[in-house]
Amino acid sequence: MIGVLLVNLGTPEAPTAPAVRRYLREFLSDTRVVELPRVIWWPILNGPILTFRPARSARNYASIWMPEGSPLLVYSQRLAEGLQKYADTHFPGGVRVTLAMRYGKPSLRQGLAELRQAGCEKVLLVPLYPQYAAATTASIFDKVAEEFRSMREIPELRMLRDWHDHPAYIRALAETVKHWWQENGRAKKLLISFHGLPQRSIQLGDPYRRQCEKTTALLVRELGLQQGEWVQTFQSRFGAAKWLEPYTDKMLIQLAKEGVEEIDALCPGFTADCVETLQEIALEGKETFLGAGGKALRYIPALNDNPIWINAFSEILTPSWQNWELPENFAVSTQSG
Repeated sequence: MIGVLLVNLGTPEAPTAPAVRRYLREFLSDTRVVELPRVIWWPILNGPILTFRPARSARNYASIWMPEGSPLLVYSQRLAEGLQKYADTHFPGGVRVTLAMRYGKPSLRQGLAELRQAGCEKVLLVPLYPQYAAATTASIFDKVAEEFRSMREIPELRMLRDWHDHPAYIRALAETVKHWWQENGRAKKLLISFHGLPQRSIQLGDPYRRQCEKTTALLVRELGLQQGEWVQTFQSRFGAAKWLEPYTDKMLIQLAKEGVEEIDALCPGFTADCVETLQEIALEGKETFLGAGGKALRYIPALNDNPIWINAFSEILTPSWQNWELPENFAVSTQSG
């Protein structure tokens, strides 16, 4: 059996300061995330950041928390369940899908153990990041390799590095936007906001920016947008270093001052809604735009567990498991779904 391990960033277990502190300690201790010497970073992390940031972040999480839990975890789990249903229909008995988080729970160790217990000798590792960055995708690979060090027999491994320009991904994004416009009307400006990254990461060789720009170019073409009808930005900058520009919050102010009254906002780099989309864009971004003179900012939800995305992601993943060696008694189902 082939195991498919979906891995997202992670989330606190609860919207409380202690839970957020535990999560931030693990997240910000990753040398892939903060590329500073420990002697410089450790006092900052264990001083002002873990002292003051958890309470503020907990309030942000509380503002978007769902009855079932963290949106990131809820939607990622629903995506895993949707992919499992697809696999059960088209590859009965051949594929096992499970979810893990790079930081927090369910852990990568738990996910790998679940696949091992299911008898999976081959594992397809799928970081849930369409665009590659060392701080995200490479960090997941590092952690999986670390977990393998404790195993006597490790599974055969494949990894889907990115899918920033895959036609099925672009099509799913475009269809999501079009359906939103059909149901809610269309603003004159589409804001396409990606998570930011320190400029130094690009200088060191990360392909992240050009992959974001490729995604945007393909999406804009698929939507038939003209110059002036869209703008690409980067959000979630942290610390004093220069990050990728233009910054989303500053662009919102600029657009409002230029007379743009309505904006539709989309975050293609997030496969599941989370605090960065639901709080930073849908709530805080809206407040920033309205405060600068704009009249409406409407956030278009992430792909989440949208059936359009489940089908598209299945199309992206299927070649990776279909072309792998499967059990002798395995036969691909011809049933459509």
